[in-house]
Amino acid sequence: MGKALMVQGTMSGAGKSLLVAALCRIFTNLGYDVVPFKSQNMSLNSAPSIEGGEISRAQYLQALACKKKPSVKFNPILLKPEGNMRSQVVFMGKPIGSVSARDYMLSKKEELFEKAIGVLKELIREHDLVIIEGAGSPVEINLKDYDIANMRVAKAVNAPVILVADIDRGGSFAQIVGTMELLSEEERNLVMGFVFNKFRGDPSLLKPGFEFLEKRYGKPVLGVVSYVDHRLPEEDSLTEFPKVKGDLHIQIIKLPHISNFTDFEPLQWANGVDYVTRAEEIEGDLIIVPGSKNTVEDLLWMRENGIEDAIIEAHREGSFVVGICGGFQMLGKEIIDEVESGRGRVRGIGILPAKTVFTREKRTNHLKAELLWEPARGMMVEGYEIRMGRSTSDKPFSVITSVNGAKAFEPEGAIGERTFGTYLHGIFHNFIFTERFLNMLRTEKGLEPMRVKEWSIEKEIEGFSRVVEESVDVEYIVERLGF
Repeated sequence: MGKALMVQGTMSGAGKSLLVAALCRIFTNLGYDVVPFKSQNMSLNSAPSIEGGEISRAQYLQALACKKKPSVKFNPILLKPEGNMRSQVVFMGKPIGSVSARDYMLSKKEELFEKAIGVLKELIREHDLVIIEGAGSPVEINLKDYDIANMRVAKAVNAPVILVADIDRGGSFAQIVGTMELLSEEERNLVMGFVFNKFRGDPSLLKPGFEFLEKRYGKPVLGVVSYVDHRLPEEDSLTEFPKVKGDLHIQIIKLPHISNFTDFEPLQWANGVDYVTRAEEIEGDLIIVPGSKNTVEDLLWMRENGIEDAIIEAHREGSFVVGICGGFQMLGKEIIDEVESGRGRVRGIGILPAKTVFTREKRTNHLKAELLWEPARGMMVEGYEIRMGRSTSDKPFSVITSVNGAKAFEPEGAIGERTFGTYLHGIFHNFIFTERFLNMLRTEKGLEPMRVKEWSIEKEIEGFSRVVEESVDVEYIVERLGF
């Protein structure tokens, strides 16, 4: 029988996801069989699991930190916001319906919570340690009675809790005190200690606050983690979308239901990206229409706000235009959607020779593909797909050669004049492709070629974990867990 450890935060964005990832790697390096878990996550950043299901990218990252293949067991409930206070509910990797926030809270939640706890107990039986991530704050007064991601989870498996606060935003001591005061006595007893995250400065100046917390609650501060400039994905709920004009002006349309914006991290690090929401802003050397949780509604939003016409005009004037997943679908000639939006036949933007029909079956797969796009013809790339649309084109962008490791031969995407679209999420994480693509645009603009510095999630995880291990009292945690 294994152990459970939980990380909760004083608020969203406190750094729970990355602290869990770091602890996963630390305990894995110590020789323990570790897996992550989050009962419920709300996110539009998702990734395919080993079973062909869909999980949050946070738990995907944490699985990699454990050196495990990502499983739907690590994130049984995934809520994908659709707008109008509704979300698609994904359970054990598969969509099971769309519900309003109120209906979910009053009906579906309890049933799914019991099943999720069953999955958690199974993981504890099968592994040495399950490191559980909480969600938001555990003491939101209006939500506490309905909360299935924080203290109810800890109590269900008697998991000691580390409470983490983001000191960079200010008010962290008040947040910890407020959280502790609003917890019940039973819940306070589960708290092992506190971690202050994203600190810049001299930790000795925090000593009076530490002494206050230990005197008041009898619990230690387990560590102060320095602010780290890393390349690990943050949770999407509090992401600040950058507006950077590099040598190339790369613009990304910030759709109302934008999803999997982690696709563009390599472009951000190599050049800088500029997220835009207004037609009058659109003028980039490269314009990208990203993925969307609600493709047709976001297409109509662009149409109503003049962004569609601005993209067409910029493309006519020489801008290169790229569509990823939902963005690819929007750039095509036509979308037929009786499934997601129910709007039926909808005209696309029309700059790609493609037609899309939505089906009820969602494809969630790891892919390898051979590119057919002339500037990179024959190049092999990797990525993943999460989609309900099926698109056809007589000018495909690539041929899928492997689906979850099984051989395949399936054309995908589309090529047009100074434009392409693809279902390959993660295409820009193929650094050789990204370097070739950006240098093509740089040459056109009269700029010198550049090298795109390669980096890996594995190295980033290991580096960040070392910082946490040096900052947090891991020996105390090990002792408290009874290892």
